[in-house]
Amino acid sequence: MATNNISEQENDDALTSQNSFKPDPAMARLNVFVGKWNTEGVIKASPSGPADQLKAIDTYEWLPGGHFLIHHVDGHMGKEEVKAIEIIGYDASSQKYTTHSYDNQGNFSAYQANLIDRAWTILGKSERFTGMFSEDSNTLTGSWELSNDGKNWVHWMDIKLTKVI
Repeated sequence: MATNNISEQENDDALTSQNSFKPDPAMARLNVFVGKWNTEGVIKASPSGPADQLKAIDTYEWLPGGHFLIHHVDGHMGKEEVKAIEIIGYDASSQKYTTHSYDNQGNFSAYQANLIDRAWTILGKSERFTGMFSEDSNTLTGSWELSNDGKNWVHWMDIKLTKVI
């Protein structure tokens, strides 16, 4: 019978050192989002429907380890309930944030995003967002656009997020 001279503590230390990855420093820039936000917006009239209101609570929190930011959405676009979860990470090779969003209607969306100074941009196949944080970082205002071909964009809605906590 062979015996193993490696103690359990040494084994745990070896596993920890092999698997301890530090989050990319770019993730720390997303601390500006952490907390609860009141979101209000105006959806523009379009061939698919009249103008309407958007109201939501957006909550951002770190997944333990700091590698991903989790974004919960609980709100309404007009009379339609919207619940979603988004996972935000960072791709060092492209130097962009990656986001994956899932909602209560069964939709899945993937985006690339960037935070440069106070400007937050999001780009997907058919949606894009351009916004700006206030100087105190307690407000994010911006607009969403839609596209059928990824080339021609149409204004969809204006939003304002106000940090509560």
